[in-house]
Amino acid sequence: MRFLPIAFAAVLCGYWLEASDTKMKYPPARRSDQIDTLHGVRIEDPYRWLEDPDSAETKAWVAAENALTAGYLRKIPGRERIVRRLTELWNFERYADFFKAGGRYFYSRNDGLQNQNVLYTLPSIDGAARVLLDPNTLSKDGTVALSGVNVSHNGKQLAYSISRSGSDWQEWRVRDIETGQDRPNLLRWSKFSKAAWSSDNGGFYYQRFAEPRSKEELTGSNYYSRLYYDRAGGV
Repeated sequence: MRFLPIAFAAVLCGYWLEASDTKMKYPPARRSDQIDTLHGVRIEDPYRWLEDPDSAETKAWVAAENALTAGYLRKIPGRERIVRRLTELWNFERYADFFKAGGRYFYSRNDGLQNQNVLYTLPSIDGAARVLLDPNTLSKDGTVALSGVNVSHNGKQLAYSISRSGSDWQEWRVRDIETGQDRPNLLRWSKFSKAAWSSDNGGFYYQRFAEPRSKEELTGSNYYSRLYYDRAGGV
């Protein structure tokens, strides 16, 4: 079985070589006259305009690049056959992340082809399991991912974080485990953080940065993280 990935890689390389004869016309990228002088040295930076991801010109260029790549990949011989075979190999039920908190049990399950594992809970080892959080329902296009979970010591509250479109930014929420409903808490501007519940189950600690300026939300640097405490309101 250890030779299976190598075999697939060899097959894919063969297909890519066959498709390499396809003439690819890359979208032109405008060269500007941007020149910086740093410590007496002139440095040309003709593609500085591409550093603005929200400009209409950048978006149009990225869209053209994506269209070129997608068109090339669609022409790879045997692509659909490879997709079908990989889907067959990956389509099996999986379990992970078993743990106990506050007398309750928790685990993650994937039916085989779900993009993200679903979090389940059950009152006892022999009890009936139910879905506590399904991250696959958080967005229609699948760009919202579950990035962190932590159950309170008494097993009554779930602190969980999500990230959008692959960003490092986390949004923390608190879910009542008994009802399955989220509390009003919505905590933003957290990064690289886990949740740590206080011993009285009244809230949790997490790491947070200062709110960035709107244009620097995804491109700016973040300094001076702080430890925050959110009073979740549960018992």
